[in-house]
Amino acid sequence: MPGVTVDESSPSSESRNLPPELGVGAVAVTEGRTFMYSDCSGDVPPGSIGGLVSEDTRLLSKWILLVNGAKLLTLQSGLVEPYWAAFFLTNPTLPDLRANSIGVRRLRLLGDGLRERIEVQSFGHDAVEVELRLAIGNDFADLFEIKDRTRDRSAEITRDHDPRGTCLKFGYRKGEFDACTEVRAFPAATLVDGDDFVWELTLSPGRAWHCQLDVPLRRSVRAASPPHRTFGDEVRPPESDPLNVWRSQLPTVESDSPVLTEVFRRSAADLSALRIQVKAAEESIWLPAAGLPWFLTLFGRDTLITAYQTIGFGQGLAYGALRSMAELQGRQRDDFRDEEPGRMLHEVRSGELTRSGQKPHNPYYGSADSTPLWLILLSEYWRWTRDEAAIESLRPAAFAALNWIDEYGDRDGDGYVEYQTRSPQGLGNQCWRDSWDGVQTADGLIPPLPIATCETQGYVYDAKLRMAELCSGPWAAQEHATRLREQAAALRESFNRDFWIEERGGFYALGLDGDKRVIDSLTSNIGHLLWSGIVPADRARPVVDRLMSDELFSGWGVRTLSTMDAGYNPIGYHTGTVWPHDNSIIVSGLTRYGYREEAKRIAVGILEAAQSFNYQPPEAISGYPRSYASFPIPYPTACSPQAWASGAPLLIGRSLLGMDAVDGALRLDPDLPEGINRVFIHNLVAFGQHWDIEAVGRTGYVRLAQ
Repeated sequence: MPGVTVDESSPSSESRNLPPELGVGAVAVTEGRTFMYSDCSGDVPPGSIGGLVSEDTRLLSKWILLVNGAKLLTLQSGLVEPYWAAFFLTNPTLPDLRANSIGVRRLRLLGDGLRERIEVQSFGHDAVEVELRLAIGNDFADLFEIKDRTRDRSAEITRDHDPRGTCLKFGYRKGEFDACTEVRAFPAATLVDGDDFVWELTLSPGRAWHCQLDVPLRRSVRAASPPHRTFGDEVRPPESDPLNVWRSQLPTVESDSPVLTEVFRRSAADLSALRIQVKAAEESIWLPAAGLPWFLTLFGRDTLITAYQTIGFGQGLAYGALRSMAELQGRQRDDFRDEEPGRMLHEVRSGELTRSGQKPHNPYYGSADSTPLWLILLSEYWRWTRDEAAIESLRPAAFAALNWIDEYGDRDGDGYVEYQTRSPQGLGNQCWRDSWDGVQTADGLIPPLPIATCETQGYVYDAKLRMAELCSGPWAAQEHATRLREQAAALRESFNRDFWIEERGGFYALGLDGDKRVIDSLTSNIGHLLWSGIVPADRARPVVDRLMSDELFSGWGVRTLSTMDAGYNPIGYHTGTVWPHDNSIIVSGLTRYGYREEAKRIAVGILEAAQSFNYQPPEAISGYPRSYASFPIPYPTACSPQAWASGAPLLIGRSLLGMDAVDGALRLDPDLPEGINRVFIHNLVAFGQHWDIEAVGRTGYVRLAQ
């Protein structure tokens, strides 16, 4: 059997976490699948990982503001809204200009294009002559190249600059792929010097000057029209702006715990920044992208898990994820893209390398768990909405997904879903631990393919029971329901026979390898099995004990890999770090089995850790024990914000509240930890109605919102 191989250039592998090159305080403004990533002064140095990127193509790779040839000093900068950043700057000491003589404010907006307003004010006693230069460049790099090695396209980039200083145009075409960037200046620059706008200014004391740069954007057929945003006295979206519409639909959360309140507020803000709007069958829908800045795209399991995490606080993202992924569901066998009929995608990209066929991401389907996770989300959407029209329209996709599980997912007929790429650029590991060493044995060896990981079998078990529920209900397909329940029961029995390991107190193997040997490492994945319900009651206690042991529980959360395993590394991507999304699923599983005290310990650890990251849970936290330091130690290159990390507090909160939708009714069974005495949620949407929920300790109520 071959060993695991991995395409290190894929953003889905650990290479997606290469160190940033923009320094402390880097700022990214976002709108849909477009972002502008700069250093803290608003500049994009050439050769960095920054720039203006839209739909996986970099449209600006250099964007530097200079006064008299010198870079400006940063006083303060940051996001005001996800789409709006402000940078406050001043000049250093220059031969003909004293330090701090000039104040510069840069305002940056994203909407239907990039807009930047540059304001310059002199604070000297006399008029000064200054040269303001905006150095501009473009390499039209594919997103896959930006963090790795960018191909030099300079000889193929055309320029059509207006010598009057009003517009710079850059163009690039390769085969059927073409891209263009147009930078418009108001007022016109004094001159165009190469690819730079130059303004020669005379600044009187106290007088201010400003200019505006506009970079319009083209959109693909599937992209919804972005909002048009302009500068005014204040940059605030109108009521019809998608951001305001989104916020108006969110419930409000109040608590006597400042930490819980602020973490919830920050999660809502980050999720709003990570929304993307697409068209599916001419319908505009919202769904969560995976993370900023490299994953502003539909990303199989990340999108699905985020939608599940947030569904108790609004069902719009879940609907968008379900609808968009059903539209892109596999229709044929395509080895290059790991596509199979009924399979749900892993990742969508649209840059040059993908569109020219050099990368398989249009879409790429190499995920073993996206398909059962889609079915789980479909069921959860039904439970929270009772939306019969949507459920019926998605029925063909659901049956195709079930067929994929049995016909293609189970590669050898042993009853388990395995993975093994057929693509020369495919992912070696196609579970959530998708780095090259994310799946390994207790002694640190990489197991041979194909691999059946334990949590995927749990997802399949849960998905089949949930689909049986739909078949017994709105789909009125009782024979299918009976067969699905029988299949789920058989899977549960065989799984508990083949995956259980008696050593180390008893736990479930991470998986079975290509030779059907157990992959005997102790991992956080066993907590996902509680979430799915595949664990018998008599084995729940040993699983919980392993999760809460010093081997796995760091004090901040459950590690991805036990400290006793040979591959343990507290700063290894999937080999000892603590992931908030992973822990939110574990907390939900513990709650399901009635282990509320253990659930509270993990919940408090994650929430307190978030406090150290400005209330924003990062993608991952280093796995050092809590006793090692009085604060959580960052994972070196964690994505932040990342959708399923931002969604983690919502699922954790739902678990603490014991909040669920059962047979068309909201149920509440709270058990709040010490320090969180009261939680009140106003205007929560379920079944098309608005509800108020309040919990105090272990009591609570649900009523229609006033």
